Amino acid sequence: MYHRFNEFKYPSTNISMNIFKEHIQLILDSNLSFYHPKKFENEFNTPKKEKKVLLTIDDGFQSFYDNAWPYLKEKKIPFILFVSTEPVGNKGYMTWEQIKEIDNSEFAVIGHHSHSHDYLIDKSYEEFLYDIETSSLIFKKELGYLPTLFSYPFGEYSKLMRDYISQNFKIAFGQHSGVIDINKNKFELPRFPINEKYGDLERFEFIIDLLPLEYKNVIPKDKYITNNNPPKLEITFFEDQKNLENINCFSDEGKNWKKTKIKFQNNKLLVDFSDKFLFRRGRINCSLNDKEGWRWFGLQFSVRLN
Repeated sequence: MYHRFNEFKYPSTNISMNIFKEHIQLILDSNLSFYHPKKFENEFNTPKKEKKVLLTIDDGFQSFYDNAWPYLKEKKIPFILFVSTEPVGNKGYMTWEQIKEIDNSEFAVIGHHSHSHDYLIDKSYEEFLYDIETSSLIFKKELGYLPTLFSYPFGEYSKLMRDYISQNFKIAFGQHSGVIDINKNKFELPRFPINEKYGDLERFEFIIDLLPLEYKNVIPKDKYITNNNPPKLEITFFEDQKNLENINCFSDEGKNWKKTKIKFQNNKLLVDFSDKFLFRRGRINCSLNDKEGWRWFGLQFSVRLN
């Protein structure tokens, strides 16, 4: 997941074009191919025999159009551009004419990213609906159709929000890290956020080599933490999975990232958070190094701070 390109005053959402080109080359040198978003959507429930890369761009910044779009267009690399409709045409953002140019290409797909790009999880359900439906009407007016792919602003969502999205879109993405596999909830799909801090070539090479750490079920179903901070987290794995005892988890509970206390009951991983999440987004990442390589999954909780 990328946002801005060569906008160095925004390091948390920016990537240098020189580094971005090296990312693309690393992918190609690893003999990985890029997944066309429509093919990814249509084949989601089909077991995969090979790993592919799905490239996503959030927000529709002008710096993407000016810097990354010409490069992706030249290379014909497929991607999703997630657009929030309210800022379109404002300073620093793409225009509808530019978005339509990308939409008319054979390898790019426009995705829905809300209207306001606000902290929708802080709004009432009615305000959330109004925001999404306002954006949907604008998409239909400007593009002539409603995008089928959705990206939660800030990766934040409640079960109520996710249930609505699942009834109106085909697939939805968060901002928690992980490798997608057929068992992941298609309305809570992970992505690796890439920026200046987390975009160095060593880390990027590690990311593209990762394998999915599959699981059968996660409790709680609602990733929105209100009074249950810290949450009780249970991850159920499949019975035939191996080396589960080698899983390690790290979370940003409390004030810093640290190793999380875990224990197993049969094929169920019980996570014992020792501190509350103190920021509006709490994260836990778990990894497993087995004979096939490193496996990884992450979860993000949205936290209501009192």
